[in-house]
Amino acid sequence: MGVTIPSAAGEVKEVYEISNSLRFNDDDSASLSREFSTDPSDQKLTTISFWFKIGNITSAFRALYRFNDGSNTGAIYLRSGNDLQFAWDVSSGTLDVRPDGVFRDPSAWYHCHIKVDTTQGTAANRVIIHINGVERSYGTATYPNQNATLQHLSNGKTYYVGGSPPNSDYYFDGYVTEFHVIDGQAKDYTDFGEFDDNGVWIPKRYTGTYGNNGFYLQFKQTGTSANSSGIGADTSGNDLHWTPSNLAANDVTTDTCTNNFCTLNSVDKDGHTNAEGNLEVSGDVVYGMQRGTIGASSGKWYFEARLDVYQGDTAIALANEDENVFTRFTGETTNSVGYLADGRFFYNSSATNYSSLSAGDIFQIAFDADSGKIWIGKNNTWQNSGDPANGSGQVQTVSWNFFLPAARTVNNNGNGKLHYNFGQDSSFAGASTAQNNSDGKYGDFYYAPPSGFYALCTKRLAEFG
Repeated sequence: MGVTIPSAAGEVKEVYEISNSLRFNDDDSASLSREFSTDPSDQKLTTISFWFKIGNITSAFRALYRFNDGSNTGAIYLRSGNDLQFAWDVSSGTLDVRPDGVFRDPSAWYHCHIKVDTTQGTAANRVIIHINGVERSYGTATYPNQNATLQHLSNGKTYYVGGSPPNSDYYFDGYVTEFHVIDGQAKDYTDFGEFDDNGVWIPKRYTGTYGNNGFYLQFKQTGTSANSSGIGADTSGNDLHWTPSNLAANDVTTDTCTNNFCTLNSVDKDGHTNAEGNLEVSGDVVYGMQRGTIGASSGKWYFEARLDVYQGDTAIALANEDENVFTRFTGETTNSVGYLADGRFFYNSSATNYSSLSAGDIFQIAFDADSGKIWIGKNNTWQNSGDPANGSGQVQTVSWNFFLPAARTVNNNGNGKLHYNFGQDSSFAGASTAQNNSDGKYGDFYYAPPSGFYALCTKRLAEFG
């Protein structure tokens, strides 16, 4: 969808909003697939444009877009070193282009734009890659011969988004949205994005055509069949719908490149294991913790977590930027608090006993970053007779400058597991029935946030400067 705002010159300018993304969990071997049954428009020219946000960081190759028919291959990979590779079989020469740099920030959305035009006389102009509106230098750049044809969108070939079933270890983990593939045209990166007034690269509505076998995946639908109501619905007008495999309605989320939601931070942790787009956490961790990707220094905020596997020391938590995630358990110092599954609330190694939880129960935390007040809840009952909306009954008041969600899971006497929800998915990846409560404008929560408390997402954070 889009809204319009007046520009500085007085004309009306569209702000293009992306409402949905599709979450891929590599443990599920999730992917979309399509076999094409017609010839492409022109295999010398093509454009690929999509946004992605990484989840679990592994040492494996992760295929964002791929085909492999046993003799020919083509792919956009995140490689084992977290660098990006575009490699595709061509009729003559070799195509293997790898932008410099790594892509391992789990808090960020990346825009990948690839333009291929093998008719160009200059080799370096035959493949051009932009990431977030900037062309990178290339560590490896092997270009196809002039006028070479691509094995792309070919009749009778099967293509995959988010995975590569012929290679079981090549599945992507994270989020994808705004997936455009243009057949027979080499479109510029500025057809899909632009810099805003703050110099941030943002999506732009594409208004061009797609060619015979081009497609556009928006992930607004939730059905599992390969038609216009399915997750893999093509909305380009070509009706080239994709078949989902090991994907469900709850994998369609509101976490997008225009409203980025908090997840757990897969690089700010001590041995934790993450899944489901960095919302699920478990692991063999006794003293350490894991923090979230988005925090706040002002405003009132809410998040929740489902206890999937009970272990008494497993905790939903808050921590500040000074806490040592590798040596401290939640609540061990004045830099964090933790609400444990056995009912204890820890702060500065002092415990207060509240109601314990069982598998399937839902933890809740509300915090006021201005006053430092913190509330904890279980299944929509706030402990200590708390009333966050009225500012009373808090379980702790702290004097931090910055608040971050946190988690602790323990494999000491049992492996605890939690599934967090910062407003992306109130079904907790299908473990519960979605309740679809917003914070008044944004988010999909199981329980309605207390009045005046908001989802940890960039749209809400922008309201607090």
